[in-house]
Amino acid sequence: MKRFEIAVIPGDGIGREVVPAGQKILDTVAQVHGGLRFKYKSYPWSCAWYLKHGKMMPEDGLRRIGDSDAIFLGAVGFPGVPDHISLWGLLIPIRRGFQQYACVRPVRLLPGVRSPLAGRGPKDIDFIVVRENNEGEYSSMGGRIYSETPHEVVTQLNVFTRRGTERIIRYAFELARRKRKRKVTSATKSNGIIFTMPFWDEVFWQIAKEYPGISAEQMHIDALSARFVTHPHNFDVVVGSNLFGDILTDLGAAIAGSIGIGASANLNPEKKFPSCFEPVHGSAPDIAGRGIANPLGQIWSGALMLEHLGYPAAHDLVLKAMIAVLDAGIKTPDLGGKANTRAVTAAVAKEIRRLAR
Repeated sequence: MKRFEIAVIPGDGIGREVVPAGQKILDTVAQVHGGLRFKYKSYPWSCAWYLKHGKMMPEDGLRRIGDSDAIFLGAVGFPGVPDHISLWGLLIPIRRGFQQYACVRPVRLLPGVRSPLAGRGPKDIDFIVVRENNEGEYSSMGGRIYSETPHEVVTQLNVFTRRGTERIIRYAFELARRKRKRKVTSATKSNGIIFTMPFWDEVFWQIAKEYPGISAEQMHIDALSARFVTHPHNFDVVVGSNLFGDILTDLGAAIAGSIGIGASANLNPEKKFPSCFEPVHGSAPDIAGRGIANPLGQIWSGALMLEHLGYPAAHDLVLKAMIAVLDAGIKTPDLGGKANTRAVTAAVAKEIRRLAR
């Protein structure tokens, strides 16, 4: 019996509702598999915890979760706490402290889900966005002087290292090879950002030469965003900097039918540190507590965790169950359905058990 220690951070808003749903599916997979088990340890770090303690997590927070096999996170952010505090107080320390430099987000229109793009079906939207997750535009370097005066100056320094740029682009090509994808597209803006983006482009083409069997192309971020809408079928793997990848993945989730379905994996590919798995959506305070949050983003994130831990067949089983449930019309309101969080979760668990027989 293989046992995995999972650090659970439900966080804020609907995170507290969808994380238990994701755990239920993980436990269902473990039951039908018979050879693995999950042991969870929950941590209350959230905006509510910040309002009580003045910080998003304890000083030794990373040490507490560092021995875990993975981190299962719900959502962070809530009215009353500025977003930069919640992000930089919890998510960024986890991503950087554990060198989770590859954020992988599948963009896939699942059968049974309707895209807002007219006439598009599941075969048209099926690609992966790889986001650099540790440096780039989301740097803590910069500052403000002459604050609150007419002479105020604010600077923000983008940081692109050769090590960081090479490893994320190489990861994208390796992922394309592993997933049997034909093309890697690089998001750039080297016609306007004259230092970091030309450097990114140079590294991209240097790495591309190492993978002659995979096509490579680069597109400016504005044109690339438009092509997500007009030609989503043209993409296989898309790699971008921290900012560009962040924007593209939310857009990708939107064209795939609902941001509530979007899943992500913040990976330390070398597995020296735990990786973190979380849905793309936020804490959705407008529907928190109503029991109608879509659990599929969290469930899909759990499937990505199963794959990372070495169980790709279990990942595929969860996806098949999700698709069957969606095809049967069991959907939350964000997808045009009437089912609640609990009903969708129960349906996915039931389908997993059926498929495993």
